[in-house]
Amino acid sequence: MTSHAGTNTVHGASNPNTVVNFGFWVYLMSDVILFSMLFTMFVTVSSHYNGGPDGHELFKLRDVFFETMALLFSSITFGMAMLAMHAKKKGELLLWLLVTFIFGLLFVLLEVHEFLELVGEGAGPQTSAFLSAFFTLVGTHGTHVTFGLIWILAMVGQIAVKGVTPAVASRLFRLSLFWHFLDIVWIAVFSTVYLSGVMQ
Repeated sequence: MTSHAGTNTVHGASNPNTVVNFGFWVYLMSDVILFSMLFTMFVTVSSHYNGGPDGHELFKLRDVFFETMALLFSSITFGMAMLAMHAKKKGELLLWLLVTFIFGLLFVLLEVHEFLELVGEGAGPQTSAFLSAFFTLVGTHGTHVTFGLIWILAMVGQIAVKGVTPAVASRLFRLSLFWHFLDIVWIAVFSTVYLSGVMQ
């Protein structure tokens, strides 16, 4: 009887984390579907300029290069944060998370600057189907990065207060998957949108 109750307790304790992990993977798969649809939409209308400018006229690879480097470095620093977590070095973990936040914030600010510059030049999302798809795809990715930045700050707060508990470590692992996923999506954006646009 006692053994049976103990078994139920163990299963009950493990269920919440299992459910959360499953829910996270479902969410991540839904994001894969979302971005796949946005990429498909962009490719479909990428030549519909409606008399407006095309990617070759608009995109500045130098600026996009800085955006890309900021996000790539943030992915590297997040990896360093995870190494610090496994080594149980709380101070280093917090430091690397804050460095990751700074790189991520730089990426978002550069993207906002790019959007404002395009709109200022009369190349807003209403100009053509091409630009509408561009703003939707790149803006959706930027929104996800912004959400990731908020999540990073929340994790910094939890780690500072609670330390690296198993629950906190589990959340941080899910955040790292989400962050690296955004990095992969951006590489696809860079190749499909910017690089192909400039090389037209």
